[in-house]
Amino acid sequence: MNIEQARFNMVEQQIRPWDVLDQEVLDLLFAVKREDFVPTAYRALAFADLEIPLGHDAAMLAPKVEAKLLQALKLRKSDKVLEIGTGSGYLSALLAARSERVCTVEIVPELAETARANLDRAGIENVSVETGDGATGWPSHAPYDVIVVSGAVSELPGELLGELKPGGRLAAFVGELPVIEARLVTRDADGNLHHTDLFETDIAPLHNARHPSRFRF
Repeated sequence: MNIEQARFNMVEQQIRPWDVLDQEVLDLLFAVKREDFVPTAYRALAFADLEIPLGHDAAMLAPKVEAKLLQALKLRKSDKVLEIGTGSGYLSALLAARSERVCTVEIVPELAETARANLDRAGIENVSVETGDGATGWPSHAPYDVIVVSGAVSELPGELLGELKPGGRLAAFVGELPVIEARLVTRDADGNLHHTDLFETDIAPLHNARHPSRFRF
């Protein structure tokens, strides 16, 4: 496989046609090597338009989904980011390239260990991988400029929304099959929350998503 041609095809045939036109996002997909975060058994599918299994009922998001989220979040180099659901660490790496610091939380210890190794090999130093259940937030480093929830939740927990700074952005997959929406939530300067549904998807549920205090949004 010609890796660079496959990467080019991924961007031009999958991602750009999905209205991802932010050139900084497109450039980032060339700079951060997706294949280095894909399990060896699936390396040939690194650039395919599909989710890639990671084991433990987890999967890498499809490339166009990751790109669409990055474009919607409009990351800044001063942003402090929380990611819930680390997976392979690839989305963590993309987030880190456009922000100051990423704290990513993974409930499965084996996945957290693999993600740390992937990020270390890639030389990415502004990501901390923490092991635990972040489904209802991660208050130890709150508040955050950006929050990303990488698996589906039936509703957004109030605790998680409470960790978003004024001016902050949260991307999550909200709902239950057959209707799950990729949703962007923003908090304005007065603390009010607003949301936009970006696209429909059938992404798998977030591991151990628990919502003791729910916020219907």
